Amino acid sequence: MTAHSKDVVNVDVGYSEKIAVPAVARPSTVYRSAGKRVFDVIFVLVSAPIVVPLTLMFAAVLALQGVSPFFVQPRVGRNGKIFSMIKLRTMVRNADTVLEDHLEDNPEARDEWDRNQKLREDPRVIKFGTILRKSSMDELPQFWNVLVGDMSLVGPRPMMVCQKKHYPSKVYYIMRPGISGLWQVSRRNDSSFAERAEHDVQYWQELSLGTDLSILLRTIFVVLRGTGC
Repeated sequence: MTAHSKDVVNVDVGYSEKIAVPAVARPSTVYRSAGKRVFDVIFVLVSAPIVVPLTLMFAAVLALQGVSPFFVQPRVGRNGKIFSMIKLRTMVRNADTVLEDHLEDNPEARDEWDRNQKLREDPRVIKFGTILRKSSMDELPQFWNVLVGDMSLVGPRPMMVCQKKHYPSKVYYIMRPGISGLWQVSRRNDSSFAERAEHDVQYWQELSLGTDLSILLRTIFVVLRGTGC
């Protein structure tokens, strides 16, 4: 049964601030409140015999190239909680310095970064990292983040702490960020950072088991096409 409300939901975003988020139609309430989390855990456990060996294999390739295989970065989670997101390393260690030097020397790249918070030609990415990013295999360690409850299989793209000021929507803070999501399977290489919020609002409104299954299926095609970023 679908519930409709014009009330607002007060959300504690985790840094001495509460925000009012308009309540929207909420189909499949049981799935929102408990089923989604149960689905996440079952999916991770069932897929572990495939995900764990793949992750270890890619980590070994990175290690053989003299690279520390895992990268941990603080990201903004549900209710504004900061958590440590794990990825396979795809960038050089001094990535922040390399990025700043590149943006300072390239005004066009600066405009692209300010608009999208990402670069098509990113000087920070290592050679094997390009393969991992295009195939989205660098995301595999995030199955651990899903298992411990920091993330969900499907949700908003995990936001970096420094990006909060650029993000125009408050709906993000209601949900766990996802390994995949509506934005991730859409025009992510061609959309601005601000447009991510539109996808997140749409996902929140349509959130259901059917929506998540559809996005996960579309994720498979994104991986096969190699259109990750």
